[in-house]
Amino acid sequence: MKPPFFMNRKEGARMDWMSMISDVGFPIIVTFYLLNRIETKVDQLTQSINDLAMSFK
Repeated sequence: MKPPFFMNRKEGARMDWMSMISDVGFPIIVTFYLLNRIETKVDQLTQSINDLAMSFK
């Protein structure tokens, strides 16, 4: 049975890590960027709803 790639101590282990980071890193960066944008929109929407509720009182 072949050990998992992260337990491989051969010469190619560094390339496996670099490949994994390049494959997984970009989607993670994009996800954090989009979550940050959505968070600011949700904060603005919450503030608008609170302002609207206060105007009815």
